[in-house]
Amino acid sequence: MSAQDQKPVTEGAPFDYIIVGGGTAGLLLANRLSRNPRTKVLVIEAGGRDNWIWHHIPIGYLFAIGNPRADWCYRTEPVPGLNNRSIGYARGKVIGGCTAINAMVYMRGQVQDYDTWAQMGLSGWGWDDVLPYFLKHEDHEAGKSEMHNSGGEWRVENARVRWPLIEAVAEAGTQIGIPRVSDFNLGTNEGSGYFQVNQKKGMRWSTNAAFLRPVIDQRNNIALLLKAHVETIEFDTSTDNGRPRATSVIVSDDFERKRFVARKEIILSAGAINSPQILQLSGIGPGELLKQHGIDVVHHAPGVGENLQDHLQLRTIYKVKGLKTINETGWFGKGLMGLDYMLRRRGPLTMAPSTFGMFTRSSPDHATPNVEYHIQPLSLDAFGSPLHSFPAFTASVCNLRPTSRGHVRIKSRDPHAAPAIQPNYLSTEDDIRVAVDSLKLTRRLVAAPALAKYQPEEYLPGAEINTEEDMRVAAGQIGATIFHPVATAKMGVDSDPMAVLDGRLRVRGVDGLRVIDASAMPLITSGNTASPTLMIAEKGAEFILQDNKG
Repeated sequence: MSAQDQKPVTEGAPFDYIIVGGGTAGLLLANRLSRNPRTKVLVIEAGGRDNWIWHHIPIGYLFAIGNPRADWCYRTEPVPGLNNRSIGYARGKVIGGCTAINAMVYMRGQVQDYDTWAQMGLSGWGWDDVLPYFLKHEDHEAGKSEMHNSGGEWRVENARVRWPLIEAVAEAGTQIGIPRVSDFNLGTNEGSGYFQVNQKKGMRWSTNAAFLRPVIDQRNNIALLLKAHVETIEFDTSTDNGRPRATSVIVSDDFERKRFVARKEIILSAGAINSPQILQLSGIGPGELLKQHGIDVVHHAPGVGENLQDHLQLRTIYKVKGLKTINETGWFGKGLMGLDYMLRRRGPLTMAPSTFGMFTRSSPDHATPNVEYHIQPLSLDAFGSPLHSFPAFTASVCNLRPTSRGHVRIKSRDPHAAPAIQPNYLSTEDDIRVAVDSLKLTRRLVAAPALAKYQPEEYLPGAEINTEEDMRVAAGQIGATIFHPVATAKMGVDSDPMAVLDGRLRVRGVDGLRVIDASAMPLITSGNTASPTLMIAEKGAEFILQDNKG
């Protein structure tokens, strides 16, 4: 046992609901569950406050990812499909979670994503079922329409910056059959266009800004603990129905350990990495894994931590001539950017990691778009590294529907120790095929007349990579996460032994416990995952309130 474990546990105040994780899903839940002034809600967040300037200026992602002030700086296990490389796995370390450091891209996904969930037996999760929950919290700058809403908390605006290079990429796309579209959020996201982003007047719009900050001082029934780790969930195993019931959590910070009792429910919203970790530490997970670490098995749930899915991005980089990129912006240019931002809230400092996107098919074998491009008028070796000194752009392409499956597993009983993260990228022939086809497609795009006139030179993976085998190896060398881990505590039907949750997000085999975050997805969505996670939280809040009436 650690020295922390030896500290005595004192009793904290009881709450109706305890939400573990003040990130993407957790803060929407806190907002919804605290609307009733008689309901007491506790939010526990292991990170700190979002009081750093780069949490709010959009281009701050360049400085936040990989920085221990903003990022837990997890790393994967060596990944065989990535040529045994271990890669960084960013997770937000502040209130607002990953929405404080992410790409800010507003993306719902495709009709097919959710209709497939429904076809798997998850009634109520088809596209027509979930669309109202996207709309419920949306505040779109274009106002209310059939497919968008206004007046909600989750602000959606159009990009505030344009680059001639981006327009050239868009034109090249049309030349190879990728049409321009104005909105990726109508159910089919095929085409190319500027991303809609979660910003408000040029500032990042995190879930803290949207759902917690506006209400926490007005509602005296919300308590927030920061820099506090949940060590374990406690269960009553002597219930009348014989099912263990989640009753309390043990929380520690630098000074003390406390027990907080939940009168109604405990909700895990710690994300696709930490929610399964906490379940395992609490005795819910694969029995052999728990026994290996000396943890009593409360409920054998083999699916906890399994089924990890993520979008692997292949970051291809091309040098160009005769086109300006952010790379060669000097100090004077940076000063002008800063001035433009201060005066008008416009310009490159408002730029999301990727301003422009493309959804298309890597080959004719796919019925709907299966790859997504993030186009950036800049290049760098990795997030947190300096920009290159030469003019270049990045065409990052990811497989939207990977068939590779990874896992998240504790490596010790220490709640402060990072779990083993193994995404198993490129572990199936289908995923390797999509990767190779994506590299070929990118070369077709860059060779189109609209870009060819700027003499693009392939910097990564390199023009010398030509054979199928070389491309397989190159995909493993340049591949990295695009930060969309999901599905590690998936919803599923009764007959699925790997389903951790039922269709109402309740943990199977126990009472009083739900997981409401990206872990719950049975299959990854076709695009950026923050807003689908908010939709899950919106539905989850409704389930909780319905199930706890009276």
